[in-house]
Amino acid sequence: MHRDALEERELRELAPYACKSRTSRGRLHAEEEHPYRTAYQRDRDRIVHSAAFRRLEYKTQVFVNSFGDYYRTRLTHTMEVAQIARTIARALRLNEDLTEAIALGHDLGHGPFGHTGEDALAALMADHGGFEHNRHALRIVELLERKYPEYPGLNLTAEVRASLLKHAGEPLPLEAQAVDAADRIAYNTHDLDDGLTSGLLREEQLASVALWRTAAESVKRRYPDLDADRRRYHTVRMLIDHSVTDLLETSQQRLEEAAPSNPEEARGRPRRLVAPSPEMEQEQADLARFLFENLYNEYRVRRMRAKASRFVREMFLALVGDPRLLPPAARAWAEAQGTHRGVCDYLAGMTDREALLEYRRLFHPEVGTGPA
Repeated sequence: MHRDALEERELRELAPYACKSRTSRGRLHAEEEHPYRTAYQRDRDRIVHSAAFRRLEYKTQVFVNSFGDYYRTRLTHTMEVAQIARTIARALRLNEDLTEAIALGHDLGHGPFGHTGEDALAALMADHGGFEHNRHALRIVELLERKYPEYPGLNLTAEVRASLLKHAGEPLPLEAQAVDAADRIAYNTHDLDDGLTSGLLREEQLASVALWRTAAESVKRRYPDLDADRRRYHTVRMLIDHSVTDLLETSQQRLEEAAPSNPEEARGRPRRLVAPSPEMEQEQADLARFLFENLYNEYRVRRMRAKASRFVREMFLALVGDPRLLPPAARAWAEAQGTHRGVCDYLAGMTDREALLEYRRLFHPEVGTGPA
């Protein structure tokens, strides 16, 4: 199907408040449209083929890569967010291609060791322009990716670039609101699943968490003879379904009441139109609080986080103190961007495994000093 036909189908089938490829605000660098892909489809494909996206496979969600192969990484988390977000977009007649592109790009800016690595870099860069993973994602897609001879970055549309800065105060298109809601559902439920699988959490602890309790009781009624592993799987599944159903029903009601006639009017509303009910917001907040107290601050997880923070800090200080320790390309980048920003870019681009190896190269005498 030709791009013109795809764009016509969007105009015909999507809701008035959905973003349309034909009316995109465009790209930083002018280029011809593709004959068989819409602008947002090209954004999605460029993100999937980027180096930053591939690195997500070995970047921490909760458990560092060395903890085990089963646990979620930034890549599997990203794929799960995209799946939930597509479901939301389809049900609300939003632009599914744009939603998928935003979802696949939303965590590109994470450095090694998850939020612990981000916090370490933020503290180290506090007097040098700061570091925040959403802003770094924008830096990646506008500057750091080097795939095309005509321009730096991926040259994504304005809608995707603005949506990567979801905490920057700019009103979000409904597609980005859908991704933000899907992200919260995914990381709460899947971090919980990984915590139970690891043995760091026990189901008995969750009796006080309403969202878990409702799902668990529903599964027990429907499947009374399930073994423990399958019961837990279906409870997590039910928890996600319950959360997404509430989100869709609440969002549909808000959209009907607000009746926005175009994407600009929809994004300009004082409260988000794609969001869960106040009751679900509270239940999700209670689950997030439980995870903070019982998983993210569990002593073994805290030990992982403490080590990761120390690795990042020691590498950063060593490389800023003597940029000649950087490989040639990274050293040239640091000279062009400024030492602190260049070193930050260098470390933020690493996977967990790359960061651990680089730490050993810098500080362990029995390890080689650079790539072969």
